[in-house]
Amino acid sequence: MKRRVFQTDAAVPLEVAVARGLACPLDAARALVVRGAVYVRGRRQREATLAVAAGSPVLVVLEEGGRSSTAPEAPAMPLRVLYEDREVLVVDKPPGLPAQPTPGGERSLLLLASEHLGGEAGLVHRLDRETSGVTVFGKSGRATSALAASFRSGEAHKQYLAVTAPGLAEVGTCTLQLARDPSRPGRWLARPRDGLGAETRFRRLGANAAFALAALWPRTGRTHQLRAHLAALGAPIAGDRLYGGPAELGGVPVGRSLLHAHVLVLPHPRSGAPLRLVAPIPDDVGRYLDDLEVVPPEDAPELLTAPPPGPR
Repeated sequence: MKRRVFQTDAAVPLEVAVARGLACPLDAARALVVRGAVYVRGRRQREATLAVAAGSPVLVVLEEGGRSSTAPEAPAMPLRVLYEDREVLVVDKPPGLPAQPTPGGERSLLLLASEHLGGEAGLVHRLDRETSGVTVFGKSGRATSALAASFRSGEAHKQYLAVTAPGLAEVGTCTLQLARDPSRPGRWLARPRDGLGAETRFRRLGANAAFALAALWPRTGRTHQLRAHLAALGAPIAGDRLYGGPAELGGVPVGRSLLHAHVLVLPHPRSGAPLRLVAPIPDDVGRYLDDLEVVPPEDAPELLTAPPPGPR
């Protein structure tokens, strides 16, 4: 991440402070503010005309993840709505889109959902940037709290699909604990002890010499849980560079980490009735089902209702 930090030398509008601090045109400074790349006293500010007191610390994110904050924004993508009622909005997150705003100010799924609703959407859970699939938002504070509680209590049942390196066992449960990797920021280590408790159940749906396709049921919701557990099992997710996943399969480059949040079953925040939500399998995952001639999981109801039997 490239950034600049400076203090304002006078009480001026934020866009003026940024233009002076970066020695850039006022229009460019205004664009940085509007995109959310500017922080004053540690808080993101999007109002270009905001009055800033003299001596205020200002941080400007110029580049994040190799993407310049001054580059033109990507065209707005349509929001793929899977289900919507008075309480709940459920969407199919595309890969490559962050779930929530980043310091670089790029568009996020939360922003798209909020624009769709005409007000702030309630973020209930997050998927990693490259992960696709079912994502739920609450339409009110009460609905958001109830939905989030179902994730904390384990009432929300999740099924993922992953294309992995070969070698995954046919069925099993991984209970390795997760801890931050001190040698590599952003990465988690799966190990027998000294970490956060985590449990992932899995079933291999098909495999060949080059890759495997698996259904995954996380019983806990730790950061990078599926990615770290599969790597520890010797079958990292294809395209997952952080955890050593293969960059190509059968000589074909993998464009992203091939993990898809396929099914979510959880109680409705008002009625308590079960909501069963399915995100269609994206083409970059579906091609491997075709290669293995695997029956699509949506045609196998036993895979969708709950994880493999076992005590919680």
